[in-house]
Amino acid sequence: MAEEDPSERPQSQSGCGCSRVLTPDYEVRAGRRRFMLDGLAAMGGLAAAMTLPAGFSPARAEAEPTLRIGYLPITDATSLLTAYAMGYYEDEGVQAEKPELIRSWSSLVEGFARDRFNLVHLLKPIPVWMRYNNDFPVKIMAWAHVNGSGLVVGGRSDIESFADLGGTQIAVPYWYSVHNTLLQMALRKAGLEPVIQAQDASLGPQQVNLLILPPPEMPASLAAGQIDGYIVAEPFNAAGELLAGGRLLRFTGDMWENHPCCVVCMHEHQVNANPQWTQRVINAVVRGAQYAQNHKAEVAEMLSRDGEGYLPMPAEVVRRAMTHYDTPEYRETGAVQHPDWATGRIDFSPYPYPSATRRLVREMNQTLVEGDRTFLNGLDPEFVADDLVDYRFIDEALRRYPEADYLGSRKRRERLAL
Repeated sequence: MAEEDPSERPQSQSGCGCSRVLTPDYEVRAGRRRFMLDGLAAMGGLAAAMTLPAGFSPARAEAEPTLRIGYLPITDATSLLTAYAMGYYEDEGVQAEKPELIRSWSSLVEGFARDRFNLVHLLKPIPVWMRYNNDFPVKIMAWAHVNGSGLVVGGRSDIESFADLGGTQIAVPYWYSVHNTLLQMALRKAGLEPVIQAQDASLGPQQVNLLILPPPEMPASLAAGQIDGYIVAEPFNAAGELLAGGRLLRFTGDMWENHPCCVVCMHEHQVNANPQWTQRVINAVVRGAQYAQNHKAEVAEMLSRDGEGYLPMPAEVVRRAMTHYDTPEYRETGAVQHPDWATGRIDFSPYPYPSATRRLVREMNQTLVEGDRTFLNGLDPEFVADDLVDYRFIDEALRRYPEADYLGSRKRRERLAL
């Protein structure tokens, strides 16, 4: 898919841990069981949490809030974390608590729904599910990053392409994830059938069994031979390569050019009650994205456990996850098949292009998940692109920091060069 053109923008409405000592087998199994329960909760039990927080009231919303950031230990959170580490929230006059690391998507979603956090990064399909399946007033405020994921398989396996995945067990981080959607797009193109069943159930040669696994457990589970591969955000692909003997089969940014993965989300009620505060928060996030895009190696070091410790991975892993991409090895193996796209392993461009939202809604209608997905029936992609995303604050932030719009800036440079 070609990059989004800045001319399609809507008009503004107003001015984990993994180390070289891999997790023991029983811990991997226990972690998987815990995360499977998380996945099931996301389909049912979490729906009970998708109501306004008990403590939320207009009076509370009118007060200047303290920013409370929740995040998973993945590079998807880079813009939010960089804004905090570099003091950008403070520069904007926003009082912010230290970001809180959360280990599972279900826990992060529930914490956000319960008002424990008022700024989070979520896999882009999650707010679609929250708003239209559970009527929860979530708003996408920006993209957290583009690209930044991949499919890792066992280094000694015979898997050379998606067509070789028949009869295998592949882990995804969450049913409502871009990873699950992109994986199934590729499987269908290869003539394979994704299924969701117990790992010990019979599996046909053209079937691929999908299971939920927490990102921090993926490299260890691959090394132990309990799965054949996994698709996930960084730095767990880099960890799979460096620490678990894995091999990058394909980068997702080489499958869908500059696709959004995680998005920056806030609570609609709080956004509307505190527009000036919200603007200052988004200003800081945009500055964080701009700094991260221009200083990837430095930011990788800062976020790693060898730096400020936001991510429990060594610097060499995080640095690889953010900078190691268009190399002869990846071109030779086919992990990168579109070097002409000139994408990065991960990039930070915060503008939430509507065409990507529209495409995602269409693709979600074809994606197998566990649980009830009838809310997608008849969901209009055009409506979602207008209703789910609040463009006002990102538009204003990019007027102040135009170079943060990496994709838009690149498009403008390309047009000038023609």
